[in-house]
Amino acid sequence: MRLQFRQLIIAGLLVALAACGAWGQGVRLKDVASIEGVRDNQLLGYGIVVGLDGTGDSQQSKFTPQSVANMLDSYGISIPADKLKLKNVAAVMVTATLPPFARPGSSIDVVVSSLGDARSLQGGTLIQAPLRAGNGDVYAVAQGPVSVGGFAAGGGGGSVTKNHTTVGRIPGGALVEKETKTDLAVDERLNITLNRNDFTTASRTANAINDTLGGDFAKAIDGNAVSVKVPIEYTRDVVPLIATLESVEIETDSVAKVIVNERTGTVIIGGQVRLSPVAVSHGSLTVEISTDVAVSQPKALSKGKTVVTQEKTVTADEPPSHLVNISGGSTIEELVRALNALRVTPRDLISILQAIKEAGALQAQLEVI
Repeated sequence: MRLQFRQLIIAGLLVALAACGAWGQGVRLKDVASIEGVRDNQLLGYGIVVGLDGTGDSQQSKFTPQSVANMLDSYGISIPADKLKLKNVAAVMVTATLPPFARPGSSIDVVVSSLGDARSLQGGTLIQAPLRAGNGDVYAVAQGPVSVGGFAAGGGGGSVTKNHTTVGRIPGGALVEKETKTDLAVDERLNITLNRNDFTTASRTANAINDTLGGDFAKAIDGNAVSVKVPIEYTRDVVPLIATLESVEIETDSVAKVIVNERTGTVIIGGQVRLSPVAVSHGSLTVEISTDVAVSQPKALSKGKTVVTQEKTVTADEPPSHLVNISGGSTIEELVRALNALRVTPRDLISILQAIKEAGALQAQLEVI
């Protein structure tokens, strides 16, 4: 078991070493940033799913019969909600994501989730449900058969369920009715938003864009945004400019960080981690107490009785500890060699890293998740 843990440590840290070796290579701007205004929009709606095989909402879900009564009333059928006894209908919430530049008539996927106490949405059909954005406007309408990635069956007091049957999808189940307005260049400027805040990366991005465009067009606003003035030749058509900017290669930077997951024993060490001079000693003391049960028999023809006795044994095992010196400015590779020399497990590695951080020798952020 110790050998397996050690192999896991080495494998995980070799991945980090590979990342460290690849550090400094250029990445495309489109992989680490996006154009401001080009974004998704969340849509939400309420609807009912019909055609269920007796697995719909029970009478306890009062809003389901009311929803059906309201729908029937729109078709000229008036019936009180309390008179409806429904088993094949379920109230659901419908969610979708409207991508940027979606045009009317485009189809998008929707997710249908049970709102009441329905047991399954398998085999159901969503009745037309309007989907609204945060401003209250309807941007899409959803309808269609619900696809559930599982099943639920039962009978005779027994039941079986596979996966989650109260949530389903309708691929291409919503039609876009209204497009969102996207202004790419406001006041003849493009704003580029980085996926992660970093002043160094923002500054390098501006410099790389200026080198590509051959002028002083880009400026880092803060650690998250870069503003680009649209050149005259792209004033009437900024799409080619955006395509050019997306292909610009930049060198990203990040904060030195160590990520620790105590639940799984996972440790990820970034390539920028450095150590100050420190000495690490690791050892463990194992104390084992065992109890042996023995039977004491009396001698023949004596008047003694058979008795049960307990014999306790206490053993202590303390493997010899090792002291490893780590010099100042050591890299992650030297840290890996030092920890492998100590033959630590992932749990021990977490404790060692926390102790090094407390000693002020770990020049990185230690994040426990």
